[in-house]
Amino acid sequence: MKNRAAALAAVLLAGSGGAAAAQEERIEVDVELVLAVDISYSVDEEEARRQREGYVAALASDDVINMIQGGPLGRIAVTYVEWADSGFQRAAADWTVIASEEDALAFAARVADAPLERGHYTAIGAAIADGVARIRDNNFDAPRRIIDISGDGPQNQGMSLETAHALAEEESVVVNGLPVISERDGRWVRPVEVNLDAYFEENVITGPGAFVLPARAEEEFRVAILRKLVLEIAGAAPSPVELGRAP
Repeated sequence: MKNRAAALAAVLLAGSGGAAAAQEERIEVDVELVLAVDISYSVDEEEARRQREGYVAALASDDVINMIQGGPLGRIAVTYVEWADSGFQRAAADWTVIASEEDALAFAARVADAPLERGHYTAIGAAIADGVARIRDNNFDAPRRIIDISGDGPQNQGMSLETAHALAEEESVVVNGLPVISERDGRWVRPVEVNLDAYFEENVITGPGAFVLPARAEEEFRVAILRKLVLEIAGAAPSPVELGRAP
């Protein structure tokens, strides 16, 4: 009995030590950020690559790197996820801590080098739910947890946005939106069939301080991504002019 009790005590002690070690392995960062990018077939392959290039350029920019290093801890955790159908969410670059120019450039290079896969439908709710799960299950702790959803149209498949919002609220995750808008055939995306700004405002974003920052043409996309990343890392909001509203 004594030997059994001693063995049990040793197991319990080892277990508590393992739990403590696991706790110590968690990394504090200023922001946990999921970049969730629509690659459904409404965006052709060339345009999907340009979209990715916009994120790569923004992530490696001095503005973003300086904003990261100016935070209380000087580091963020980020993952780049491409999504389409309800069952299609793939990390082109998994969770990475960015604290320096070297970190940012290495992460941007992984995004740039990842194979480009496509899906048919636009399952925004499923993309949000996937982002929430990635944040919930990672080994980071941050005061701000954000999913940045870019897309060129309304949801047409998958989990309801109401259900996805409930999951985000449960995990204290903010969802911001970057609708990509074009009025012309054969350009950046398909012609707009709904008021995409309003759709994202009313149906996609959720959480305290959530915002929509649209890109209305191909040439605006890189600028919009850069500005959006800076705002999210800083915990700020876009100006009325950036939102397309009178000041």
